[in-house]
Amino acid sequence: MKDIANQRCFNHAVREAVALCPECSRSFCRECITEHNDRVLCASCLKKGLTPAPARTLRFTGIIRLGQSIFGFLIIWLFFYYLAQLLLSIPSNFHDGTVWQTLWWAE
Repeated sequence: MKDIANQRCFNHAVREAVALCPECSRSFCRECITEHNDRVLCASCLKKGLTPAPARTLRFTGIIRLGQSIFGFLIIWLFFYYLAQLLLSIPSNFHDGTVWQTLWWAE
């Protein structure tokens, strides 16, 4: 293991090192090191760790989206089908204004 007391900062050769970065094993001064998630890291290793990982692509993404679209269309079609059935069950004399003269709901 390196003796930190005799080390100099990787970025600033005249400054004394105070910590070793566990990722790259280089020594850095107080200004070049930072704490992140209870770990002491240098700026370049911190930048590497914060870049988002590339998104995984699913193998059957197209098939899944097609199935979801068909399912959504089916749900919408069923909704409007039953809405139409409800509207068709209203008697025609409702539109004439004579529905209030007879008890159509008791028939």
